[in-house]
Formats: sequence, structure tokens, C-alpha cells
Amino acid sequence: MDIGSKEIQIKNSFIYLIPVIAGNLLPILTLPIFTRILSPSDYGIWALAQVYAVFANGIANFGLTIGYERNFFEHRKSQNAAGLLYSTLLFVTTAFIICGILTFLLKYYLSQWIIGSSEYADILFWSYCATGITGLKAFYLIYFKNTENAKSFVWYTIDESLLSVVFSLFLVAYLRIGIIGLIWGQLCASSIVFFLLFFKFSRLLPFAFNREALVDSLRISVPLTPRIFFGIIGSQFDKYMIGILNNVGGVGVYNIGQKFSYIVFSYMTAIQNVFSPQVYKRMFDQGDEGGKSIGRYLTPFLYISIAIGLMISLFSEEIIIILTPESYHSAIEIVVVLSMLYGSYFFGKQPQLIYAKKTYITSLLTAVSIGLNVLFNIPFIYLWGAIGAAWGTLSAGLIAGTISLIVSQRYYKIDWEYGKAGLIFLLFFGSAITIILMRYFGVAYEIRFIIKLIALVCYTYLGMRFKIISRQNYLFIKNMIIREKSGFRL
Repeated sequence: MDIGSKEIQIKNSFIYLIPVIAGNLLPILTLPIFTRILSPSDYGIWALAQVYAVFANGIANFGLTIGYERNFFEHRKSQNAAGLLYSTLLFVTTAFIICGILTFLLKYYLSQWIIGSSEYADILFWSYCATGITGLKAFYLIYFKNTENAKSFVWYTIDESLLSVVFSLFLVAYLRIGIIGLIWGQLCASSIVFFLLFFKFSRLLPFAFNREALVDSLRISVPLTPRIFFGIIGSQFDKYMIGILNNVGGVGVYNIGQKFSYIVFSYMTAIQNVFSPQVYKRMFDQGDEGGKSIGRYLTPFLYISIAIGLMISLFSEEIIIILTPESYHSAIEIVVVLSMLYGSYFFGKQPQLIYAKKTYITSLLTAVSIGLNVLFNIPFIYLWGAIGAAWGTLSAGLIAGTISLIVSQRYYKIDWEYGKAGLIFLLFFGSAITIILMRYFGVAYEIRFIIKLIALVCYTYLGMRFKIISRQNYLFIKNMIIREKSGFRL
């Protein structure tokens, strides 16, 4: 990697982290307010409404976010970029509206079936709308990401986070309208940002419709629809089963724990926005030979991604106790367990099967994943409730992830640095499980805190040993920041 390319990617890494920090920090700062107004049952109702919202929008999307992202690189040097974007958006918007009409007509029945009472029908419908608008906005953000326009990506993402918090605080904390205030806050924020992007792109890219480009994307995306169908069931099944086998309050506690641990996934996705275009470029430009350089290229990103997972898992206890009332404190272990799960997703973020146009295989792999999820979650939730759901989901995720990695390597081999990756995950998982065991056996907090610090020191040493944390990289980043400041002043 040349110096200019390295500087751009480091710069973009910092830029992409800004919306992750803002998008997660703002809800965390407001959590002490919301959790003292809204009960675990309120959060449980919201989480179950989201189960349907994510499922329905995932089906209406037809997997086109993946198809669009992949085909963007085939059309990036032609005049088809606008046609690909607008054709995809028009198709997905139409599907979103049709599915929205059906949701509105069936909302009482769906609410009774999913949440357990028809009185939450409006919550279910508006959750669908808020999630759908966010999904439509994603196509514009993919364009920014693939053109490596990190600043625009960040600008609109932060705007949405800020607006969502402001609207939600006004509706929930001031007007006291309940959990629906969080949903309406998100809907208002997403709608404003979506229309701003719509008008921006109408000036940036003249409208064009390209039927061939849309059909080509659908050829890749439609085989992914079963994967989305099963994948969403698998990802939301734990919440649904907690509601059936445990209670709605348990869903709420699980949802809070999942939100904290999801910071790991959000952070990893921000890092993915940096390495994903480079991985695709190496695949398209170097073919099968690109796998050799991709493995070495991704090791630092793996280390950086797992770093936040380690931090969240180690200090979940302090975060939950400080920010939430006692009724939510059982979420501590859930955060630790799910942080391990999201950390393991790094390998699944590589587009090997998408590049090879073997999208139907991803659907088969997802079916295997959901089968494992059901197999583990039903007995785990029945025996241990919400924490059982976390352990069941982790167990199923690790097995499914291993199978997916093996299959993906068959169609496009990435020469991973398995020794370094093994040490990273050994320290990560070992530290997290140690913290859980110490809490379970009542080890004094002072000792637990010392162990946490030792784990951080060991992880830092690992980064130095791999030459990811080095004086050379420190000076490189320092000089880059100095140049940026000088240019800003000029």
C-alpha cells in the first residue's frame, strides 16, 4: 500500500468512526433519562415491534443493498452509475410502500401475534415505517462509501443521530407519550435526512432509469432473499422466544444489553466502510491472486475491530450500573456474551461469495444458521431466560460462522494470518469469559478491575508485537494530523 493510499484510509477510518461515536454516545448519554421513564416492558414491546419491522423491510428490500454495492464497481467507470442508483431506489421504494399498505391493514392481527396484544398495533406500524426510511437512505450512503467520500457519509449519518435524539427527548421526556416517542423520533430524523439526500442527488446525478442494471442487481440480490428471510428470523428469534418463554420485561432487558453490545458491530461496520472498497478492488483487479494481499491487509483491521469488543465486554459492568436503574442490571452478562458474538462477525463481513456471484449459497448458510439458532435458543431460554438467549445465540453464531468461513474460502480464498487472528480471539474470549466467571463466583470488584486492566495491557502488547501499534505508525498518524490542521488553518 502506498503512502497516499495509507493516509487516505487512516483518515477515512477516523472519519467513519465519528458517526459511530455520535450514534452510540448520544443514546448512551440519554439512556439514564429514558430508562427512568420507560420500563423494561416498554423496551420489550419496542424490541418485538422491531422484530417485525426488520423482517418486513428486509423482505421488501430484496437484498438490493448488497447487489447495488457489488455492481457499483462494475458501473463506476461508465454512465450507468445514476441509472443503477435510481432504478434500485425506485424498485425498493415501490416494494416498501406495498408492504407498508399490507402492514397497516393487518397491524392489529400482527400485533396480537408478535407482541401479544393488538393494542400495540400503532407501535408496530410506525416501527415498520421508521426502519423502512432508514433502509432507503442506505443506498445514498453506499454511494458515498464506495466513492470513498467519507465526509458526506459521516455528515448525514451524524445529522440523523442528532435529530433522532432531539425529537425522542422532546416526545418521551417532555410530552411523555411513551415508547412510541422513540419510534416517531427516529422516523422524523430519518425522513428529514432522506429528503435532504434526495434533493442533493437530484442535482448531483441527473435522473436515469437503467432496466438492465436493475435486472443485473436483482440476479445477485433475489437469491439472497431467502438468506434475508432466514437471517432476520435468526437474528430476531431470540427476542421473540424470550417474549413467549419468559416475559416482555425480559425482552426489554435483553434489548438494552444488545444495544450496548451492538456498539461492537457498529464500530466494526465503520471500519468495514474503509476496508470493503479496497477488498473489492483487489478482487476485481487481481482476481484469485488478490487473496494473498487481502489476508495481510485485513489483520490490522481485525485487531482494531476486536479492540472495541474487548473494551465493551470488560467494562459493561460499570457502564450498565452507572447509566441504568437496578431493574436493568441483569443486562451486564448479556453485553459481555453478545460482544463476543459481534466480534466474531469480522470474518463474515468479507464479500467472497458476493464477488463469486454465489449468493444462493449464502441463503443455504443462513438456513443452517437459523436451524442452529432455534436448536440452541429454545432450551437455553427455557432454562435461563434472557441470559440463556445470549449464550444460545453465541453458540449458534460461532458454529454457523465457522461453517460460513470454510465455505467462503472454497470460492475465493483469502490467505488469513490465522496465527495472529487466533491470538487476538484467544485474548478477547478468554478475558470476557474470565469476567463472567468472576462475577458469578462473587470475586471482589477490586480484583476484577485489576484483571480488566491486565487484559488491556496484554492486548496492547499484542498490537505492538504485530507492529500494528508502533512508533512508526504513531509518527505517521501524528504528522498526518498536523498536515490536516495546517491545511485547515490555511
